[in-house]
Amino acid sequence: MVKVGLFGIGLDTYWAQFDGLLDKLNGILSEIESEFIELKVEVVNGGMVDNPFKSNEVARLFNRKDVDCVFLFISTYALSQNVLPLVQKVNKPLVLLNIQPTEALDYDAINALGDRGKMTGEWLSYCQSCVAPELASVLGRANIKFDLITGHLHEDCVWDEIENFISALTVVNVMKNNRIGVLGHYYNGMLDVYSDLTQQSVTFGNHFEILEFGVLKELREQVTEQEIAGKIDEFRASFAVSVECEQSELERAAKTSVALDKFVEKNQLGSLAYYYEGVGDASYQDIVTSLIPGFTLLTGKHVPVAGECEIKNVQAMKILDTLGCGGSFSEFFALDFKDDVVLLGHDGPAHFRIAEGKVGLVPLSVYHGKPGKGLSIQMKVANSAITVLSVCQNRSGEIYLLAAEGESVDGPTLNIGNTNSRYKFPISAREFTNKWSMAGPSHHCAIGIGHKAKVISKVAELMNIKCIQIC
Repeated sequence: MVKVGLFGIGLDTYWAQFDGLLDKLNGILSEIESEFIELKVEVVNGGMVDNPFKSNEVARLFNRKDVDCVFLFISTYALSQNVLPLVQKVNKPLVLLNIQPTEALDYDAINALGDRGKMTGEWLSYCQSCVAPELASVLGRANIKFDLITGHLHEDCVWDEIENFISALTVVNVMKNNRIGVLGHYYNGMLDVYSDLTQQSVTFGNHFEILEFGVLKELREQVTEQEIAGKIDEFRASFAVSVECEQSELERAAKTSVALDKFVEKNQLGSLAYYYEGVGDASYQDIVTSLIPGFTLLTGKHVPVAGECEIKNVQAMKILDTLGCGGSFSEFFALDFKDDVVLLGHDGPAHFRIAEGKVGLVPLSVYHGKPGKGLSIQMKVANSAITVLSVCQNRSGEIYLLAAEGESVDGPTLNIGNTNSRYKFPISAREFTNKWSMAGPSHHCAIGIGHKAKVISKVAELMNIKCIQIC
């Protein structure tokens, strides 16, 4: 849960001059606090900062409570000298709320008050924009990054912006604390997939745990018949299990899935990239050809797993999963120039929570491009708005995000034991493919439901990295 430091700013000289003004502004601040609580964030309310002493006191409070970010409500005109020391001392992402109580002044009602003092007091409760340029000037000269949200208190777009910021900050926090397992090795020859783990850690702040398949093998050997039966029940509850699936294959995959659950728990993993072939050792090949169902379950339980040891892509999957929109492992399948759609999919793992209906569990007589045979998944992403996301690295080592928004649409797909969906974008399939490829991703990408490019752009901004949006 994100912890927000919230405070209002005002001018202490006003309180004795304009009766009721401070109470009104504190009431609005309390209303803002209530709205934040509705967004499922923890709020540390510093109250009204109206002099240098209160500024220092609130800075100490926010630091003691270790807030993740600071929201400054411009209550009325205030001095920037009371703001700069506070935000410098706290040094966390900063948002200025330049929001009025209502859409507009009630000119007639205020003028009807007659008393110019009372009229001025009412006007001052709408004087937020008076200080926005002053704060922007001072913060800019201090080289302090900030967001400025302008509108009125009950305006949906204002709260959409605030919610996007909170969502982006949640992603940043999750990524910083994420333990990524690296199991096995890269698919030999996929030069685009090879990743710089050091630069990934520098950018996202996460930890990589290099893991041995032997540990998974040991855990698998300890799995009981009762655990296997329970996992098969979970398969049947989560997947549409094909009648073609042999009982021995279900048991083999279930045994591996139980071991994977224990493996993830043992290493406290939040995501995982893997690949292994096990050539020359039948016991290892037995494991690696039975991974897809278990990894698909983990992906749907907020532990995304990327095949072919695609570390960059599991980062993208984790971002989308944290945003609550899935994050399914994908690659370009084909282009349909007749219907002007792009087909994307993969042989697993998938994010079963964004599927149209239940994910199919089907047997494959051969894993294409890989040794062995076993169970795989078959699914289509539900018809909806979608976001495609990749984590990229260029020749100078810079890591950046690449995103596009489109729609998952109906139409024919191949029933070959893969995820397989059709996507239409605001630009043609030809133009999309060219622009996406030229932006420098690997051939894998993550698919999530909903249009999330605006939030992803904010994630990149908070991480101080570049974000390219194709469409």
